Amino acid sequence: MSQFQASIINIQKHDALHIVTFQTEAFTLHMMSLELDEKISVGTKVLLGVKASSVAIAKAFSGELSYANQLELEVHKIQEGELLCSLELKAQNFELESIITLGSKNRMKLQVADTITALIKSSDLYITEVL
Repeated sequence: MSQFQASIINIQKHDALHIVTFQTEAFTLHMMSLELDEKISVGTKVLLGVKASSVAIAKAFSGELSYANQLELEVHKIQEGELLCSLELKAQNFELESIITLGSKNRMKLQVADTITALIKSSDLYITEVL
């Protein structure tokens, strides 16, 4: 799991659905949530989390996707296992881990220092702690 600090900059609400927009040092992120704690409001600082297996990777990507969170990052470190591969991704002070299959890593010819686009669905981002 990856965690990073962010501040809430916008909250949209309709019935029980919330779309929350966050600002980190490097990126603007969006989260979709059915429940939102009453103490969470614009300006609140939080710790966000995302499972490494929920972070998809695109290389040399162009075009439109419905993913709200498309982050341009650099591959900092690659750890290969028998079937899976862990990618340590960075941009400025922002760090993110992605776990993909070793077959995908090889097919994409991913290497350290490659620039990739990390894709995170807004429903996969969550608040782990209110700061």
